[in-house]
Amino acid sequence: MAPLVTNNIISSDMNLFFALLIGIAFGFVLEASGFSSSRKLAGMFYGYDTTVLKVFFTAAITAMLGTLFMSLFGWLDLNVIYINSLYLDSTIFGGIVMGIGFIMGGFCPGTAFCAISIGKIDAMVFAIGLFVGVFLFVEFYDYISVLHNANYMGEIKLSDFLGLKDGFVCLIIVCVAFIMFYLGDLAEAKFPLKNK
Repeated sequence: MAPLVTNNIISSDMNLFFALLIGIAFGFVLEASGFSSSRKLAGMFYGYDTTVLKVFFTAAITAMLGTLFMSLFGWLDLNVIYINSLYLDSTIFGGIVMGIGFIMGGFCPGTAFCAISIGKIDAMVFAIGLFVGVFLFVEFYDYISVLHNANYMGEIKLSDFLGLKDGFVCLIIVCVAFIMFYLGDLAEAKFPLKNK
């Protein structure tokens, strides 16, 4: 959420209440967009349905541009926004594992719980695997902690990492998004799903 608690605009309890409402709305939008279907989600990797790419790129661009413009107008102080610490090696490795899990299971954690809420059994099995994975990560952490903590880069933004201005990075990402939307449309035309 925005740094409303930090600036004493709302209380911590009200912050949690708003987080609950936003979470419910997010789940509703996921379900309404068809993201509770593993076929639709796996379609991203097979090329017959690139809705996932389009929706999440659109969401990222909207959040990114909204944050940038609010910062430029002085409505938002970027210094009080929490940024996850970057551990480059484990981020790359985790992304590969997540991608493999996504294509094998047809879900990511968020869409799995969205599908569970409407009774999808495959999502329940996926979630069991998710919890087993978390358990194994904790149990074997001592053995993988070197990888987990490797190449620590601090709380760094993409613009800092690339050594570019925030606005220029936003422009690049918007251009990349439009290219990806175009390639997505080409993929859907080339690999149509026969039994939609």
